Amino acid sequence: MQWNNWSGRHQVEADTLTFVRREEDAAAFVSEYAKSGKTIRVAGSGHSHAPIVVNNEAILDVSGLSGIISVDSEARSAWVRAGSTIYSLGVQLHEQGLALRNQGDIDRQQLGGVIATGTHGTGSKLKNISGSVLGVQLILADGSIVNCSADEESDLFQVARLSIGSVGVVTRVEMQLTESAVLQESGEPMSYDEVAPRIPEFIEGNERWEFFWFPGNDQAVTKAINPSSEPASYPLAEEGSRRAYSFEVLPNHRPVPHTEMEYSIPAESGPECFARIRELIHTKFPDVEWPVEYRTIAEDDIWLSMAGGRPTVSISVHQDVRLDEEPYYRACEEIFLSYGGRPHWGKVHYLSRDEFARIYPRWEDWWRVRDQYDPKGTFLNEHLRNIRPD
Repeated sequence: MQWNNWSGRHQVEADTLTFVRREEDAAAFVSEYAKSGKTIRVAGSGHSHAPIVVNNEAILDVSGLSGIISVDSEARSAWVRAGSTIYSLGVQLHEQGLALRNQGDIDRQQLGGVIATGTHGTGSKLKNISGSVLGVQLILADGSIVNCSADEESDLFQVARLSIGSVGVVTRVEMQLTESAVLQESGEPMSYDEVAPRIPEFIEGNERWEFFWFPGNDQAVTKAINPSSEPASYPLAEEGSRRAYSFEVLPNHRPVPHTEMEYSIPAESGPECFARIRELIHTKFPDVEWPVEYRTIAEDDIWLSMAGGRPTVSISVHQDVRLDEEPYYRACEEIFLSYGGRPHWGKVHYLSRDEFARIYPRWEDWWRVRDQYDPKGTFLNEHLRNIRPD
């Protein structure tokens, strides 16, 4: 059976492509299939640009495990099934007076996939979505169902809340939430020369701020999103001037198939690194038309987080999926690495296991715990085995 990611770049003929609607069915499938010694990967919405789902043995589709299980309004938290899409959670949480603390530019992903890859939005004081995870329920390779949190199976929790789908089938996630509130979006085009010296000012002056830089005309489109005391305004305005609740303002429609490389850089190096990427495009890749994106992420303590242990800036480069992006991306990656960059787990990179060991201080610890719970590598595919420590 064929599986492919959203852009069509990654395709595979899998022996088994199984859709599950209940945790009991998923647990029984994992238990039986793992006995054969074959491997299982879990498919979310397939929105990753990296081959993290690609597997020619079994792919498990958990999109049937969706919906909110329970809400604690006082604690502002909820248990949510991992197959829930981000866009479907928006209005459900809003009806409880709650919202995700932050979310990315795209909301088509499933919650399990989002936390598996460290997906994030923007905001210098806002962590990635994994940073709001309070607890995880998952199915291990023997079919058993376990719960983990900071207080229960804490090492497993460190792996499970940013797992690259490698330690088990995540079925439920407990999320720390925030009060649902109206946000005002504003933006304006500016030249790069106008934006560059004011980057710290814009970041400090807004709850959320980012910009897209367009190589062809050297122009930037800035976007600021801040809390508003005004009521939501419908119908929604065009992107750039919306005023509504977070789940209506934060995501955008990105339908054109493309590939993407994103690296996270220590925040203090962000502007200089971006300037070098701009120079690279102008001098070596003048035909690149797709924009370069600049966002901020707050520091967290997750072992494999791109923002682990440091305030972070993420810089993303894009290319049409029909074109060969490799020479361009490899040149960008060289610059990103020179600033201590860490690649987004769901996007293109060319790193080896040794390079990851240099990037992440807890790399060996993460794999030690992962291997403890999945010693036979049931949840690893070729992509992950290639970066697994020897």
